[in-house]
Amino acid sequence: MSEITPQIVAEHGLSPEEYERVLASMGREPNLTELGIFSVMWSEHCSYKSSRIHLKKLPTTGPQVICGPGENAGVVDIGDGQAAIFKMESHNHPSYIEPYQGAATGVGGILRDVFTMGARPVANMNALRFGRPDHPKMRHLISGVVHGIGGYGNCVGVPTVGGETNFHAAYDGNILVNAMTVGVAETAKIFYSAASGIGNPIVYVGSKTGRDGIHGATMASADFDEDSEEKRPTVQVGDPFTEKLLIEACLELMASDAIVAIQDMGAAGLTSSSVEMASKGGVGIELVMDDVPQREEGMTPYEMMLSESQERMLMVLKPGREAEAEAIFRKWELDFAVIGRVTDTGRMVLKWQGDTVCDIPLGPLADEAPSYDRPFTRTTPPEMPGDIPESSDIGADLLKLMGSPDLASRRWIWEQYDHMVGADTVQRPGGDAAVVRVHGTDKALAITTDCTPRYCHADPHEGGKQAIAEAFRNLSAVGAKPLATTDCMNFGNPQRPEIMGQFVGCIEGMAEACEALDMPIVSGNVSLYNETKNDDGSGSAILPTPAIGAIGLMQDWRKSCTIGFKQTGDAILVIGDRVGHLGQSLWLREVHGREEGPPPPVDLRAERKAGDFVRKAIENGCVTACHDVADGGIAVAVAEMALASGIGALLNEPQPFGVAGSYFGEDQGLYVVTLRDDALPGFMAAADAADVVVDLLGRTIRDRIVFELEDSDAVIPLDELRSVHEGFFAELMGGSDGVLA
Repeated sequence: MSEITPQIVAEHGLSPEEYERVLASMGREPNLTELGIFSVMWSEHCSYKSSRIHLKKLPTTGPQVICGPGENAGVVDIGDGQAAIFKMESHNHPSYIEPYQGAATGVGGILRDVFTMGARPVANMNALRFGRPDHPKMRHLISGVVHGIGGYGNCVGVPTVGGETNFHAAYDGNILVNAMTVGVAETAKIFYSAASGIGNPIVYVGSKTGRDGIHGATMASADFDEDSEEKRPTVQVGDPFTEKLLIEACLELMASDAIVAIQDMGAAGLTSSSVEMASKGGVGIELVMDDVPQREEGMTPYEMMLSESQERMLMVLKPGREAEAEAIFRKWELDFAVIGRVTDTGRMVLKWQGDTVCDIPLGPLADEAPSYDRPFTRTTPPEMPGDIPESSDIGADLLKLMGSPDLASRRWIWEQYDHMVGADTVQRPGGDAAVVRVHGTDKALAITTDCTPRYCHADPHEGGKQAIAEAFRNLSAVGAKPLATTDCMNFGNPQRPEIMGQFVGCIEGMAEACEALDMPIVSGNVSLYNETKNDDGSGSAILPTPAIGAIGLMQDWRKSCTIGFKQTGDAILVIGDRVGHLGQSLWLREVHGREEGPPPPVDLRAERKAGDFVRKAIENGCVTACHDVADGGIAVAVAEMALASGIGALLNEPQPFGVAGSYFGEDQGLYVVTLRDDALPGFMAAADAADVVVDLLGRTIRDRIVFELEDSDAVIPLDELRSVHEGFFAELMGGSDGVLA
C-alpha cells in the first residue's frame, strides 16, 4: 500500500486539519482508494462545506412543493396528477478547459438528474457568462460551448428553448456554463435515491466506466492557475445517443415496480451515487469492484470509484427483479451488472480480487462532512454619483445599446439549438420566457433563467432580490403563474471574506424575494472557486452570479402572451412605479464607460402587485403584447418588441426623469404592454382598482421608432436597428466552425 504523504493529501484537495478528521473518523490511516473517496465527498462540489449553513436560509416549502432540495432535482405539483421536475447545475471549470465536452456533459448531467426521478425531460435551458468578446480565447470558448450544448441536446431529442448569455471582463479566466432541465412526471411515479432493504441488489446500468473525469469534482473545487490547461483528462466525454437510450430504458423500468432507489452518477461518479443512496437510507453498502463494467484494461478501484464517465446510473432493485431489469437494458443495448448489495453496517465496503480495499463509515462521508462558517465581510453599496450625464442623442444611444454584447441578438446561438423537437414548444427563444405545452393537455410550463451580476457585485443583497424578481416578471409577462425556482450559485474563493460576503448577501436577498413572491427554491447547485490566480498570488474572481432558473404554470397555453407588437395603432403603456434609476445601468456602462452607483432597489410588494395584475390582464385577453423592463430600460424593451414584430413605435410621453432616466433607467417591477383602444377603459379601471400605476407611453406605428422630445424628434428605422442588433454575433463568430485554435 502506498504511503499517504502530506503531498498526496494536498494533491487530493484536503487540508491538514481535514486529514486529521479522516484519521479520527477511521481510527487508522486510509489507503489511497479511501483517501480518494474522502477527497471527492469532502470537495466543495459535493459537500457544500462553505455554503451549507447559509443555504438553510432559503425558503424551500410551499403547497406546490412535492420535493425540495436534497434529491436529484426539485418536484412541484402542476395539477391533474402531474409534476414538474427541474434543476440547474454548473459545468464551469470543465467548459473553460474543454468547452465542447464541458458544455455537452453539463447538459447530459442535468438531464440525468431529472429523468432519474421518473420524469421525461421536456425542455433544456442554459445561462452562459463569457469574458470580453475581444479576449484571445473567447471566440474559441463561445464556439465550443454553444456547439457542445447544441450537439448534446439536439442528439438526445430534448428541445433547448431559451436561456441567457452575458459578457464581462470578470469572466475572462472563468466562464460560466449553467444548464437547466425541466421534465414532467406522474406524481404517483416519482423516484427517490434513498437505498433500503437489507440484501437488496445494487445494479449498475448505462455506459462502461473509463478513466475520463477522474478528480473532476476536486478540480471543480479549486482556483484556476497556469496549469489548468493540463486538466483536460478530468473533463468527461459525453455520448448523447447513449443518454437517449438510457432515458428510454430507465423510463421503461420505472413503469414497473422493480426499483427501490435510483441515483445518477454525476460528480464523483460511483462514489457519490453509492454514498448518497446509502446515507439517505441509513444503510450500508457493499460493492464488488470486479463486477463494474469497464472499458479500459487494468483499472483500479481508485480509478473506478473516482471516474466521472458519463451516461451511468446506480439502482437498488427489489430482490428477484434483476432478470427483468437486465432484459430491458440489454434491449436498449446498455450495460447492466449487479455490483453489490445493501447492508446493515452503515459502512461503505469495497471488494476487489477477493480483498477488502475500502471500509469507511458512511456518516463522515455524508452528513458529518466538514461544514465551515467562514468569516465574511459585507459589501458596502456604492453611493449614486452626482454627475450622471444626460443623453445627448437618444437614437445613437439606443443603437449602441442594441448592438452591445449584452443586448445584441442571440440568434446565432439559439439557431444552433433544436428548440422545436417534441412539437410542444409554444414560445421559442427570444421572448421573456420559453413556453412548453404539457404534452396531451392544454397546460403549459413557462421557463426562464435570470441574473444581473453587476447588480450583485454592487449590492449582493439587492442583486439577489432582483434575480428572483426578474424571474417572477419574466414568467408573469407571458401569463404564467410563478411556481418555484432552482439556483446555480457561482462565486469566487469562499476563503476570501469579501467573496463569502457576496455569497451571504445574495442568499439573504434571494430568500427575502422567494418568500415575498411565493417562489421557493426546490433544487440547486453551488459552484465556488470561480477565479484565476494572478502572478502575485491574489485571485481575480468572477462577478457574484446567483443564476436563477424558474418555472411557472399556465392552464391554457393558447393564452400565453408574446413580446412582439401585433398591429399598428395599439396603445403602448408602462406598468409600475418609476424613478429613472441609472446606477449600474447598461446605458451608463455602454455609452459612458462607467460601472458606478447602486443597483436599482427592488420593492417586493410592488413586484407582487404588478405581476399579479399583468397575469390577470393577460388571462382576460385584453393585452396584445407584454415585455418586462430590464437591461437598457424602457427604450430597449420597446425596441425589442418592435424587432420581434417588424412594427414600430411612437413614444411621445413627457420625460419625467429626463431623457436618460425616463428611457434608459432600469427601475424594477416594470412591464411594457400594448392594448387596443377598446380595451383601454377597462384596463385603466382595473389598474386603478389594483392600485397599480399605469402611464401611456405612445402608440405602435409602421417600421420605425420615434422619440418625441422637447426640442426635436429622434427617428430610428427598424432596418437600421435590426442591422445593428444582428451584427454583433455575425461579426464575432463569422466563419466559426467550432474547431478554433
